[in-house]
Amino acid sequence: MGRVTERRRVIRVRDGAVSTRPDTLVAEEPLEIRLNGKPLAITMRTPGDDFALAAGFLVSEGVLGDADELRSIVYCAGATAEGSNTYNVVDVSTAPGVVLPDITLERNVYTSSSCGLCGKASLDAVRTTARWPIDDAAGDGTHGADHQKRSTPPVRLDPELLACLPDRLRAAQRVFDRTGGLHAAALFTEDGELIDVREDVGRHNAVDKLVGRALQDGRLPLARTILLVSGRASFELAQKAVMAGIPVLAAVSAPSSLAVDLAAESGLTLVGFLRGASMNVYAGDHRIALQG
Repeated sequence: MGRVTERRRVIRVRDGAVSTRPDTLVAEEPLEIRLNGKPLAITMRTPGDDFALAAGFLVSEGVLGDADELRSIVYCAGATAEGSNTYNVVDVSTAPGVVLPDITLERNVYTSSSCGLCGKASLDAVRTTARWPIDDAAGDGTHGADHQKRSTPPVRLDPELLACLPDRLRAAQRVFDRTGGLHAAALFTEDGELIDVREDVGRHNAVDKLVGRALQDGRLPLARTILLVSGRASFELAQKAVMAGIPVLAAVSAPSSLAVDLAAESGLTLVGFLRGASMNVYAGDHRIALQG
């Protein structure tokens, strides 16, 4: 897919001087996600990593949690009345035996602040569909007796390490350098090593692309990792972190109140306003080695 950027004519004004030049813009197109042949959701996204985006979206909705549950993802041939393939429609087929959760599978049914559901209903929806606890008792991906046998130390992060991550994310934003118009999400190890980074016109899509790729590679849950997003931390992004088993979510801007509530209830560490050596820890401070 080569539609990540597009060129448009722009009239440029600089210190009173007027000129005409081409400008590089980030592409934005709709993507329809179908589940087992049935329309499910439409999101505006930057083309590219569409299969990972669709898979990540279904992780967030509680449909998928393991690579074995995913049979195939394909672009829909004949997506238009004329029979052409627009590469804007994907169909996700689940493996036999995958049971859909008892939620209405529509985009933003419980993830959008404008969806009309109350905060408690939104929190309950995540609680009932999350597959992996992200408290430190399950930090190694094991449960019950298995956890007792293979217990690992809890995630513990130095503020200095967190402070370095935004610059590492920015250095990896290749398309942003050309357009200045993209959000980004990056996944780091607890030692600050960059695992993956994705860009998209929508911050939620960037996270879905990260999580979807991890699902396809059989790496869920993403225990002992840090998710960093380039904008604010909404409830939807906190939800996606919880659903993927990510214990730490950091953002360069502010969180929403419902994101903080979800983090506190689920055990997610939520850091906002991560800029230089400054940050606010809104929940899960037991994972941050704070002084004083």
